[in-house]
Amino acid sequence: MNIVILDGYTENPGDLNWKELEELGDLTVYDRTPCDDEEEICRRIGSAAAVYTNKTPISENVLKACTCLKFIGVLATGYNVVDVDAAKKQGVTVTNVPTYGSNAVGQFAMALLLEICHHIGHHSQAVHEGRWETNPDWCFWDYPLIELADKTIGIIGFGRIGQATGRMAKAFGMRVLANDNYPNDGGRALAEYVDRETLFRESDVIALHCPLFPDTKDIINKENIEKMKDGVIIINNSRGPLIAEEDLAVALNSGKVYAAGLDVVSTEPIEGDNPLLSAKNCFITPHISWAPKESRKRLMDVAVGNLRNFIHGSPSNVVN
Repeated sequence: MNIVILDGYTENPGDLNWKELEELGDLTVYDRTPCDDEEEICRRIGSAAAVYTNKTPISENVLKACTCLKFIGVLATGYNVVDVDAAKKQGVTVTNVPTYGSNAVGQFAMALLLEICHHIGHHSQAVHEGRWETNPDWCFWDYPLIELADKTIGIIGFGRIGQATGRMAKAFGMRVLANDNYPNDGGRALAEYVDRETLFRESDVIALHCPLFPDTKDIINKENIEKMKDGVIIINNSRGPLIAEEDLAVALNSGKVYAAGLDVVSTEPIEGDNPLLSAKNCFITPHISWAPKESRKRLMDVAVGNLRNFIHGSPSNVVN
């Protein structure tokens, strides 16, 4: 079997290996493939029966051109880069990796929150620049420092990742509110399920861990921000379009929202005219919540297992 990975670099920049995948067939790995060049995508897939993609799109046109293709493995949870309906019509199995980084993403959400609370990076840089050495007092701080104990965090989307964040927040002494379409006993042990109106009204911190659906797109918008406490903190390392970015920028600049910690934006990589780049107290990281080596290794293991199971006639994590 010929196997092609179209964009393997972000999953494995060199600290992992593709050995287990090499054992399943003749493997070709491309670090990156131009996302807007269908001709090149088709050329690289060639006669491969199995292809892996992270962000390189596989459209109906690509599927029609690559007639040897039988299996597509998405190196991520989201699979919107593949035309799954066209793949199904062509008899191509599409798989994803639904669970691999819950703890990593929850940890990153708390890291964003802690950076907002303490500005660790800023104060470390200030020390290295000599400001502590020359300070007339024995300590200094340039921003308000925030204690999380007894504050309320509202988590929208309380599945595996939301509950991971909830456990960590609870360990800091926070009250945890949750909003989710499917309450469960595991969630009830960590949080109080409430409607969104209550969550917006009572939360000091709002963390987004929900999928992008029509009813969650732009859930952080002008109207909902007005329902929130003055000085609320917003964390999003789920999906960029959950936030109406111009509305959030206005709220940050006015002080209605004290700070935002974001690992995702509406268009990625971020565009230079994104209003959040110039907003006050807005911390933005380049979509790396998922990327600790440990979680990438789990992702790789599941992705390889998906192909192995497909070869053995019992495909797993099929999305079409």
